[in-house]
Amino acid sequence: MWTWHSVAAVPLNVRFCYQEGIREQHPGTASSSVGHRASPFATNNGLPYYLHLYRGQARGPPTSAPPPVSAPQQYNQYSHSQGDMQNGPPPMTQAPPRPAAAQSYNQGHMNMTGPHPSYPQHYGPPPTMQQVTSQMTGMQITSGPPTPAGPGYAPPHSSQPPISTYSAPPQPSYTQAPPPASSAPTQPPPPGVPAASQQYYGVPPLPSQQPFDSSRPPTSQQQFTSSAPPPPSQQTFPPSSFSGPPTRPQAAPVSQPQPPFSAAPPSLSSAPPPGSQPGFAGGPPPIAQGSFPPQLTPPSSQPGSFPPPGPPPTSAASGQYPPMSQPQQPPAAQPSPYHSGPPPPRAQMPPTSMGQSNHLPPGPQGPLGQQGPPGPLQQPPVQPGMQTGYPPQQNGAFGQARSPQPGYAGPYPGQPNYGAPAPAPTAAPAPQKRLDPDAIPSPIQVIEDDKAKSNEPFTTGVRGQAPPLVTTNFQVKDQGNASPRFIRCTAYNMPCTSDMAKQSQVPLAAVIKPLATLPPDEAPPYVVDHGETGPIRCNRCKAYMCPYMQFIEGGRRFQCGFCSCVTEVPPHYFQHLDHTGKRVDCYDRPELSLGSYEYLATVDYCKNNKLPQPPAFIFLIDVSYNAVKSGMVSIICNELKSLLDLLPRQNPEVDSVIRVGFVTYNKVLHFYNVKSTLAQPQMLVVSDVSDMFVPLLDGFLVNVNESRQVIESLLDQIPEMFADTRETETVFGPVIQAGLEALKAADCAGKLFVFHTSLPIAEAPGKLKNREDKKLIGTDKEKTLFQPQVGVYNNLAKECVAQGCCVDLFLFPNQYVDVATLGVVPVSTGGSIYKYTYFQAQTDQERFLNDLRRDVQKQVGFDAVMRVRTSTGIRATDFFGSFYMNNTTDVELAGLDCDKAITVEFKHDDKLSEETGALMQCAVLYTSCSGQRRLRIHNMAVNCCAQLADLYRNCETDTIINYFAKYAFRGVANNPTKAVRDTLVNQCAQILACYRKNCASPSSAGQLILPECMKLLPVYLNCVMKSDVLLPGADVSLDDRAYLKQLIGCMDVAETHVFFYPRLLPVMKLESGSLPVAVRDSEERLSKGGVYLMETGLHLFLWVGASVQQELLLNIFGTPSFSQIDPNMISLPVLDNPFSQRLREVVDSFRAQRSRYMKLMVVKQEDRAELTFRHFLVEDKSASGGASYVDFLCHMHKEIRQLLS
Repeated sequence: MWTWHSVAAVPLNVRFCYQEGIREQHPGTASSSVGHRASPFATNNGLPYYLHLYRGQARGPPTSAPPPVSAPQQYNQYSHSQGDMQNGPPPMTQAPPRPAAAQSYNQGHMNMTGPHPSYPQHYGPPPTMQQVTSQMTGMQITSGPPTPAGPGYAPPHSSQPPISTYSAPPQPSYTQAPPPASSAPTQPPPPGVPAASQQYYGVPPLPSQQPFDSSRPPTSQQQFTSSAPPPPSQQTFPPSSFSGPPTRPQAAPVSQPQPPFSAAPPSLSSAPPPGSQPGFAGGPPPIAQGSFPPQLTPPSSQPGSFPPPGPPPTSAASGQYPPMSQPQQPPAAQPSPYHSGPPPPRAQMPPTSMGQSNHLPPGPQGPLGQQGPPGPLQQPPVQPGMQTGYPPQQNGAFGQARSPQPGYAGPYPGQPNYGAPAPAPTAAPAPQKRLDPDAIPSPIQVIEDDKAKSNEPFTTGVRGQAPPLVTTNFQVKDQGNASPRFIRCTAYNMPCTSDMAKQSQVPLAAVIKPLATLPPDEAPPYVVDHGETGPIRCNRCKAYMCPYMQFIEGGRRFQCGFCSCVTEVPPHYFQHLDHTGKRVDCYDRPELSLGSYEYLATVDYCKNNKLPQPPAFIFLIDVSYNAVKSGMVSIICNELKSLLDLLPRQNPEVDSVIRVGFVTYNKVLHFYNVKSTLAQPQMLVVSDVSDMFVPLLDGFLVNVNESRQVIESLLDQIPEMFADTRETETVFGPVIQAGLEALKAADCAGKLFVFHTSLPIAEAPGKLKNREDKKLIGTDKEKTLFQPQVGVYNNLAKECVAQGCCVDLFLFPNQYVDVATLGVVPVSTGGSIYKYTYFQAQTDQERFLNDLRRDVQKQVGFDAVMRVRTSTGIRATDFFGSFYMNNTTDVELAGLDCDKAITVEFKHDDKLSEETGALMQCAVLYTSCSGQRRLRIHNMAVNCCAQLADLYRNCETDTIINYFAKYAFRGVANNPTKAVRDTLVNQCAQILACYRKNCASPSSAGQLILPECMKLLPVYLNCVMKSDVLLPGADVSLDDRAYLKQLIGCMDVAETHVFFYPRLLPVMKLESGSLPVAVRDSEERLSKGGVYLMETGLHLFLWVGASVQQELLLNIFGTPSFSQIDPNMISLPVLDNPFSQRLREVVDSFRAQRSRYMKLMVVKQEDRAELTFRHFLVEDKSASGGASYVDFLCHMHKEIRQLLS
């Protein structure tokens, strides 16, 4: 049924109402030995990283922070099976391969009451007990002359290191506070018990376990004890996020908070108190009263931990690591925020995507040296010589030091009265040794080193040359290979054989961004027109003419670089060769001299052998109650009036040829006739949504300039017409069907802009139900939540792709809308999804309008097909991104814009040759926004190698992480998230173990050796594993996870880099010329007197310390007082001073670099919003249970050693 109205005739009074000691070595080069670190030393550029680890006390696994309130228990269901190694991540249907492991861990030396939680290990079963040469319990950073055993070799260490060596502070055992004796180890928690009081894993106590005194109050580093009991969030504590055998969580009673272990913590003061033994250098410590005896060596795969990381980095010169320094102390009189209480209501901070979620603060000290909030009244003492600023590695609230390491005698074995109030501090004793956090690989150092050496243009003429990092600004000169802005590879030296690829496990992939925007100083790809004959191609493999074609027989024929087939040169294309065998016109033809160029396609490349019509844009606006009430409808209608002048065009001088159409909808659809000859627009209502059709052809899709008056009249009237609507239900499937039918009727490709608010529950095709179920998180059924509910949208997506109908979806949800299902069509058609949760006109309008403007204006191709051809020996086998595939080779994209990247994985099907290298050619056939059919070609040649050392010398970690993230995020739709995380860890361990075994100089097992170009692989991989998709916090909604999964699926390397490792700039060091050097993403790097700007690619945070100087506050906010800063401001005040102007310029330049507008959030220290900000401090432990960087690095070392043994 449909009815016809004139819009003007709808009476406005009628309303329808419903209401990183380390040194570096190039693979294969000799490395100097690891001796004792005596002084700062310069590293040889290109040598591998050595982390020297001493045997000592057993370490617990990296733990999580407490499970956030209301979070279901996670990730403990899945066991492992042995699998064959293969190239690329192992299939997720099985758990990753690892050595068999059966022996239980002997806990006989531990005393504790209550059930003892199982030894947790998220990354696989506990291995057999092994006495290893050197246990990962201390870390020695060394530099010195070669040992007698030869270069790079350190002798095995005894369990009693010499006095002069560095040994780490003691490490904890596996539990936090003892669970109550009554808790049943295998029962799920009762529904009413908050997750904060639950343990993730528990097993009955071993017979040898004895009670220990838990009646004493916890002590912590601060020399003051709490006069109040710990908050409820400090009860029993989840062990590691690295889980082991499945056991059900056990609940602890909420009413009785239990203190953490009464063992004293490792010291953060400059020295141990009197009576202690410095660092246990001479052997095992005496057992202190109330503490545990030392434990046995743990199983070799047990994740270890480093000692507490140290102070913020000094500005060491490039390639140098500062000496171990005295730890900084927490500032005095800094209260401990967030020690109790629920997260703030979501409405206070409307979440956008990831991390606009309010995470619970981490709780008390966990295994592996994790820490949590001290008691409510604890405050860290001032220590002599301390600098102002943040205390070391505190991942709980600001201003806290580490709390006790359970299960250990602690660093002060002789100290009396363990657990009792600490005596007043005495004179500063000798410094206690601990790990300098600047001794592990620093992302910032690597980024800065790369910037320092990239001062000339990057020329692409050299085969297999790795480009500068994505974080470096550089100019590209195309000399025969595609710019890294178009293609980045994981390895620029491919293994010659599949066996070598399988052995290394390095993924062979390329991230391709075919229509990438180039900076102003780089020319866009040249357009080549061969007239009616079209592009010259190889007869056999159909590769397009490119610099890799070899002309022979005086230029009359050419041999294909991909398949070696010889093809005749058409007479019109013939040219003589010079003395080198090159055509004399080589440098006059882009296709013979450049890596990237475009061909104008002929009719043969068009659908039905007919040149395409110009594309159309159709705007479909939800006018249900929620959409109108939030102000969304009026904002869109106002914006469209000016936006229609900015439609994309090939030539800026000429008007856009794109036609536009308008639809509004709730339970029914309203089409609008805006023909230029009408005085007023007409509305046609289609109420039969089960069989959708377009009620008019002439007048629906119109030229903007011809129909401007009618369109503006319509956009003025829509908000008025639906101002008093009470219709709350919406449809979604029929809306896309309507846009698709309109494009079919007009016989053109195009894009639908759908603005939608709620779950489509009205009776219609594609009707959905609310299936968000927190109880499924962490179970085998969790994967179903990432799969579409109904098949309707898959079929619709297929139809859209066939027509060249791309869908961009703007969501404004106030509750669950099932992004996993609604996103099927946008993702399959090459479209985008934008999400504005709890949309409020006042705070979100700027972000939405900027996203909309960019989305409408950006360069886009329609009805596109992409094919990747490769030279003999490798082939493209897998693709990741937003597209549709009907067969194994053609990537079909209804739309392809300048922001979309596609990750392509390659596998061997034959041997490669070191002489010829490997070639790839990406060809994209598309319709431009002016209606021209074009072919964009990108060519890339990489080297091939027969030595593993050459492979490891020429990889790009950022691209590998892009591949891993997409591989893992796609995997969650078919596998438990724990299995996905296990697969990632296992493959990363295999990559690094292969390097250690085959490329590094012989050295002691206690050293962690990382290839120079992959030394950041562990830190970045840990960021992927801690992401909300794979390890969500309690308040991360299913929609947020599905949104991020789809968003990251089409990101390029620069976007995934900043997303997983955000950029954190010290604003107080801002100068007019260049940006200050960023700081590492850890709470200990923040100074109380500083202001920091953080960019994640989706968010901007301005963090303001509580002790910032008045002058700085005046320059930025116009107020001298910290308390007067408005935390709700969404833009910086425009002040008339150079600092304010420079800061706003920086914010604008950050936004200009990203495809999505980043809303600014001002975060005051110790304010509620800090929970969100802290989520992005990715080197620290996460509230959802992710390990800190140091803990994960330790765990990786365990895994590597297990593989090697």
